[in-house]
Amino acid sequence: MIVDEFDVFFFDLDGVIYIGSEPLPEAVETLERLRRDRKMIRFLTNDPCTTRKKTVSRLNRLGIEASDEEVITSGWATAQYLQKEKIRTALVLGDEHLKWECQQVGITIDVQDTVDAVVVGWDGDVSFHDIQLAARCIHKGATFVATNPDRTYPTPEGPLPAVGAMVEAIRVSTEKRPIIVGKPYPYMFEKAMADFSSSDRIVMVGDNPYTDVLGAHQSGIPTILISDQETTKFPSARDFRNPDVTIPNLKCLFDRKIEIKHWISPSFSWPDHIKAGVAGIIFDEKQRVLLMKRADNGLWGIPSGHVEPGETVEEAIIREIREETGLQVKVSRLIGVYSDPASQIFEYPNGKVSHFITNCFECEVVGGNLIKGNEETLDVRYFDCNQLPEDLLLMHPRWLEDALEERQLSYIR
Repeated sequence: MIVDEFDVFFFDLDGVIYIGSEPLPEAVETLERLRRDRKMIRFLTNDPCTTRKKTVSRLNRLGIEASDEEVITSGWATAQYLQKEKIRTALVLGDEHLKWECQQVGITIDVQDTVDAVVVGWDGDVSFHDIQLAARCIHKGATFVATNPDRTYPTPEGPLPAVGAMVEAIRVSTEKRPIIVGKPYPYMFEKAMADFSSSDRIVMVGDNPYTDVLGAHQSGIPTILISDQETTKFPSARDFRNPDVTIPNLKCLFDRKIEIKHWISPSFSWPDHIKAGVAGIIFDEKQRVLLMKRADNGLWGIPSGHVEPGETVEEAIIREIREETGLQVKVSRLIGVYSDPASQIFEYPNGKVSHFITNCFECEVVGGNLIKGNEETLDVRYFDCNQLPEDLLLMHPRWLEDALEERQLSYIR
């Protein structure tokens, strides 16, 4: 039985424990049985329009045992994060529940222009003036924080804008990425895990692959998806949004025929975007390869970059090599197209994570002068292919190996 595999159960609420004012089938009985089996329970919700105490009262009315310490709301977790970061003043775009949570940790919220943080939750009365004020505060240096990233919420009339819609309006106007506290981001899971030891076996039970499953997997936690559909729509076995088992209801936790696979965290971070990348391998007359030491990470690598809108991949690598090395080149041939996530996913200092699909070319120098460094490169030089620097970017030896193999084959032909 799945229940025997774990000591701690994290539950999403809406869609897992209840819908509206009614508990879901088998939810009350399942939670009672888990407590009889001495399992530990936490309830995790992205809803910023409630408090822990109100959530407990709601669960109790449904016949479900719960305490304040077992509930983690995105509003409460956001206030805890602000306290940890020593935020004293905040402009809060949220309802009275989020404002109350912030006040409980000593944050002054009755301020307008100069604040330590802008905190975005949900408030149906937020105006464009409020969004302008938030943007102005962020431009002045305020930290941008959001309770959760949900862009819509379901209603009988269809999906309507939620917290994420306000977050996007502010992000676009400030070009600042917010710190997001709720699922699928790590802070809420970190708060939930803080009460347990590393030996405790934890599982997340949710109904949303994009928040519950993705967030838990990013934190190294296996996942159970509540869904009537047996399969998910994500084709890759490495996709963080694929659950470790899908069950139709909570009663299945006690079904001896259902097994859960064990989540093994991949070596790469989950990307925000997939982007087109290019790389260019240049050999000199001594068959040495040109490498550059990147200014952004201090590592050596083959000249590489991304494709700008309107460019072909050939145009992109010619531009990147000119900008990075000062050399004018022409493309000789395509070596390969690379997308292995273990080597092609990059996490940047601003928090963005990108998965590159890289077209790697062999290029020939036709002009220009080699520069030794600029704002993008710390150094540029040729290396013997048998004496490459140790601090070489992870994927570049594979590119070079394929290029050398192709050159040898061309000589044989």
